[in-house]
Amino acid sequence: MDDIAFLRREFDAEEGSFLLQVRCDLHWDREAFSRLEQAMRRVCAQQEDRGQLDRWLVEGYWYLANFVPSFTGHPNFPRPEPPDYYEAALERLHDLQNWFVSGCSPYLPEHVWPDL
Repeated sequence: MDDIAFLRREFDAEEGSFLLQVRCDLHWDREAFSRLEQAMRRVCAQQEDRGQLDRWLVEGYWYLANFVPSFTGHPNFPRPEPPDYYEAALERLHDLQNWFVSGCSPYLPEHVWPDL
């Protein structure tokens, strides 16, 4: 599946998606998040030079960067990983939203995105 089709499934919270697990199961699947953010990065790079963006993609990036921190920040949301992991993951969502919308990565071209 290509990255655009993958993001459509993720942003629509289809079965097995990171977003569905967070919203319905109160479960942060670290591997699912990693797949999601990597696809988001690749799409940011692919779309960087485009003058117009598809609304559903913009909404998906916006929603993840706003909903996930708010929802998972609730005191009753289970967070078995170290707090630094969640901080880095939420920062990653914010950075990706910024990159996608502005068309400019917040980092220098030689930046290596650490695995999460």
